[in-house]
Amino acid sequence: MFRTHTCGELRISDVNKQVTLAGWVQRSRKMGGMTFVDLRDRYGITQLVFNEEINADLCEQANKLGREYVIQIKGIVNERFSKNANMPTGDIEIIVSELNVLNASLTPPFTIEDNTDGGDDIRMKYRYLDLRRNAVRSNLELRHKMTIEVRKYLDNLGFIEVETPVLIGSTPEGARDFVVPSRMNPGQFYALPQSPQTLKQLLMVSGFDRYFQIAKCFRDEDLRADRQPEFTQIDCEMSFVEQEDVISTFEGMAKHLFKTLRGVELTEPFVRMPWAEAMKYYGSDKPDLRFGMKFVELMDVMKGYGFSVFDNAAYIGGICAEGAASYTRKQLDALTDFVKKPQIGAKGLVYARVETDGNVKSSVDKFYPQEVLQRMKVEFGAKPGDLILILSGDDAMKTRKQLCELRLEMGNQLGLRDKNKFACLWVIDFPMFEWSDEENRLMAMHHPFTHPKEEDIPLLDTNPEAVRADAYDMVINGVEVGGGSIRIHDAKLQAKMFEILGFTPEKAEAQFGFLMNAFKYGAPPHGGLAYGLDRWVSLFAGLDSIRDCIAFPKNNSGRDVMLDAPSAIDQSQLDELNLIVDVKDKQ
Repeated sequence: MFRTHTCGELRISDVNKQVTLAGWVQRSRKMGGMTFVDLRDRYGITQLVFNEEINADLCEQANKLGREYVIQIKGIVNERFSKNANMPTGDIEIIVSELNVLNASLTPPFTIEDNTDGGDDIRMKYRYLDLRRNAVRSNLELRHKMTIEVRKYLDNLGFIEVETPVLIGSTPEGARDFVVPSRMNPGQFYALPQSPQTLKQLLMVSGFDRYFQIAKCFRDEDLRADRQPEFTQIDCEMSFVEQEDVISTFEGMAKHLFKTLRGVELTEPFVRMPWAEAMKYYGSDKPDLRFGMKFVELMDVMKGYGFSVFDNAAYIGGICAEGAASYTRKQLDALTDFVKKPQIGAKGLVYARVETDGNVKSSVDKFYPQEVLQRMKVEFGAKPGDLILILSGDDAMKTRKQLCELRLEMGNQLGLRDKNKFACLWVIDFPMFEWSDEENRLMAMHHPFTHPKEEDIPLLDTNPEAVRADAYDMVINGVEVGGGSIRIHDAKLQAKMFEILGFTPEKAEAQFGFLMNAFKYGAPPHGGLAYGLDRWVSLFAGLDSIRDCIAFPKNNSGRDVMLDAPSAIDQSQLDELNLIVDVKDKQ
């Protein structure tokens, strides 16, 4: 056999055992007549010892080993003289009696260490080397454990795992589809699923009652830290349920994952926050509740004193950063520059310090008497030593989003966004629709199959923009880790929804006729949720990006630089698919 033990397995109790190990050379050190080699595999590192006095030829062999050579050794487990408390195997070493080089290695383009010298691009090009690093490997091990726990939890609740097709029809409502040409059906295309949404609803019509799938999904959209063109969902659906049933089930699963994988016991029910409240007080539908700084509106307090920026504003609001009155002018100028960044878009920033004597010192003192500033202080509940930061603008929604960015930045600067602290909530009562200037019509905020709140159904005919949805998102530390809704199960209501979204009956039939027809054969009330597996793993691993919890991710341009994909294909393949490629120049 290649090995009797792994490189992370041996302990002091194994001293004097004859063992065989195999793995990669992490590093080697020559000290006088001794050569020490750290041998690594997926399970850990074991120190090997080659003694020139015992076997000079073997020691000479060891001195020729390079980093990442694959070797096999035999030897005796020995107690280390200089122990390493930072390694599980740090009490022992192997006195090597036999060395076999299984495969030599080129010098790797970056060090295979936790703190590597490799940049993102080079690590993505040589991802198979990057995956040897403890930091990356442990993320994939966490991902594996999470999928095991998810399957166990849902199986215990009677869910059945069903695989749905990866080649489906295109439904270009929402993000862009990735499309796949069909050789056997010239001029026609499959799409890769953005989610198994309609398919899992059909499973409910089929009577499967409780379904789940750890499903690959694909969206052709611009990338950022929490997005990849292909990603994995924990996709779930349940029949004969209301919103409370779904929330209760998957809040339970979240608590189970926290307890089993992070050792964190969450005993309190998750906060429930209506979407309108989240937007009003945090400027975001995924607020980070690890810290305060709730928005305070100041329209009634700050208007009418000759400061035109406020007097002409449609919205004035601010946050109070506790203990931040010590910010210097340089720091405040940096915050002003921050909110003026093009991606944020504020025109400026007003600040006010609460002095030790309780007086308020503001950047707009000349416009406001102390009594007005004191009223402002009371609105915030500010104390001596606090810093008040205020933004205003012509558009309330836009200004709140700018204030949200400022709030998060202050949370970062003041160390309030601790990755080992978790604030979980449900955002509920989303609007059913949102207006798209690009499309010049109402769009579904979630998707067209979401059920409106029963009490709001009459508004579909008179004021659809006021309709709220039976939709819910789970948010943890400012990240949406999952979301779902109760679905429409009535063909007439679904047809009404398509009508509001601007679908002609013919278009609705062409794209979704299979679903609407299925509803005519006894569809049960149903609803569900999809968790983002990549986001859950990155949250538990304390990562800022989902990329390092995916084995082979794409870069920010959607490219796989290791496989050099996407790439052109041979003309013979294009001919088989009846395709002509005509690349338009980007303007």
